[in-house]
Amino acid sequence: MCTVCGCGEGETRIEAQPHSHEHGHGPGQHSHHLHSHEHEHTLPDGTVIRHSHSHTDDHGDVPGTHHSHEHTHTAPDGTTLRHAHDHGHGESDHGHGHHGHHHHHHAHGHDHHDHGHDHGHDHDHHDHGSGDIHVGLGPAGTQVAGMSQTRLVQIEQDILAKNDSFAAVNRQLFAAKGVFTVNLMSSPGSGKTTLLTRTLTDLTGRHPMAVIEGDQQTSFDADRIRATGIPAIQVNTGKGCHLDAQMVTQAVGRLGVADNSLLFIENVGNLVCPAGFDLGEAHKVVVLSVTEGEDKPLKYPAMFAAADLLLVNKVDLLPHLSFDVDRMIAFARQVKPSLQVIRVSATTGEGMEDWYGWLAAGLARAARPGG
Repeated sequence: MCTVCGCGEGETRIEAQPHSHEHGHGPGQHSHHLHSHEHEHTLPDGTVIRHSHSHTDDHGDVPGTHHSHEHTHTAPDGTTLRHAHDHGHGESDHGHGHHGHHHHHHAHGHDHHDHGHDHGHDHDHHDHGSGDIHVGLGPAGTQVAGMSQTRLVQIEQDILAKNDSFAAVNRQLFAAKGVFTVNLMSSPGSGKTTLLTRTLTDLTGRHPMAVIEGDQQTSFDADRIRATGIPAIQVNTGKGCHLDAQMVTQAVGRLGVADNSLLFIENVGNLVCPAGFDLGEAHKVVVLSVTEGEDKPLKYPAMFAAADLLLVNKVDLLPHLSFDVDRMIAFARQVKPSLQVIRVSATTGEGMEDWYGWLAAGLARAARPGG
């Protein structure tokens, strides 16, 4: 359900984004109404930016009427794009909803293949000692019925290549403005938002800050962030299970980020998909609470391999649990030996100054001289 591959198209909503509109006109009715149009621009580096915008018309119900609009857009890297375009209206242009173009992709039950090599079907991988099934041992790391491993690898490469082009634009913008960007990831219930609100409250006055909040639905977390006085924007991914770089590009354009500031991106609660998508951040930070399993790093190795810092959260609860922190950290460093670890409690404040010191050091590296 990712926007980068189109299967989540129409699901993502960013605050202040217009959704849908209807306008019907009876005979003689020609009042103000809203139109939405989609446009595409190619930046100097080849990045394609697609957007829609709305405008209000008051031109009457006259068949064949044309009108022109001029628009200015600022890309994430500061490039200003100006363009004008005409719209024509025929007799049936109003009184009906706009119909978009829909593209459907169908996977067939088999691929063309040479026998003895790549097959259009997959074989289950069995552990003959236990009878367990492991479908992640092939080159693609997964299986989809009717698709070969080669095809799955190609699809993933195409998806990530598009995402990475937007991530590169984001990273250029952050570097130009001296913004230190952190991608916070965890499973649901790790205390990530509580940790973030404590961080924002404690660091208010020390650094300029902003937050991009990712959730499938609701603006609950963004509302909690804004209650601290820090600007935030909510990105609802709908059926999508993670943020992608294009969502961040759009969110940054609406939210705005100050020079030499901290930008926190709180990803959708998920220990799988967010690990694979570069958002243009300086670092990925994974939050794991002591109320979760010690074996999480081995169960979800891609997440811990992608992260640069592990925040072990809710350590104030350790006296009431049988959780072995050292064992969990050993598992995490089995996946990534260089992984940094800080033990924190957003409730008691334990370890929080170490976390703040890590952030300050990152901001000092990112900040522009004299900014």
